[in-house]
Amino acid sequence: MVAQAQVCDKRKANVLTIGQSDTHLSQRTDDPGKMMAKQKKDPEKMKAKQKQVMHRNAELIRDFYTCFANRDARGMAACYHPSVKFSDEVFVELEGARANAMWRMLCERGKDLRIEFRDIEANDSTGRAHWEAWYTFSASGRPVHNKIDAHFEFRGKKIFRHRDTFDFYAWASQALGLTGRLLGWSNFFKKRVRAKAAKSLAAFMRGAHKPSSRSR
Repeated sequence: MVAQAQVCDKRKANVLTIGQSDTHLSQRTDDPGKMMAKQKKDPEKMKAKQKQVMHRNAELIRDFYTCFANRDARGMAACYHPSVKFSDEVFVELEGARANAMWRMLCERGKDLRIEFRDIEANDSTGRAHWEAWYTFSASGRPVHNKIDAHFEFRGKKIFRHRDTFDFYAWASQALGLTGRLLGWSNFFKKRVRAKAAKSLAAFMRGAHKPSSRSR
């Protein structure tokens, strides 16, 4: 009888130990609902975690457009490689200083310029983003809302190639009114617009250091 009692006591002890262990484990297990509640209470930590996983080239693209939104041409230039090459539907094959001057011209002349950007993706060699711009086209005084897809290549932790694409006809219809609607589909007309844009950029660069150019 004594032996049986001892066996029973051992079994009870084992059951108690297992029960205590299960209780201990259940207390240590994180509840998903509580985890989500903690995340909602501390969104700054979540943003910090997201920033940590963002690729450095994605951060570079984000910095570039943040500077553009603030019309900080110098900050934009800091994101570019010295031998950068830029092209879009109007400005073609701008290299180095000419590419930087083009952004500086847009920042200085775009008094009501507003931009938004999203869908930034990047890896070690390439990247892309979508951005949109609202501004008044100075040559006609007409409002423009342009939607642009940007593609990038990187070298030396800088933007080495930058290509913007957008609907030229839609842009010309807004910026140039009836003339753009009638002729915006024509390659000949596009070449004329490009030649005029190149001439305007050259004039801006020539007068960039003159006091009168900063007052325009």
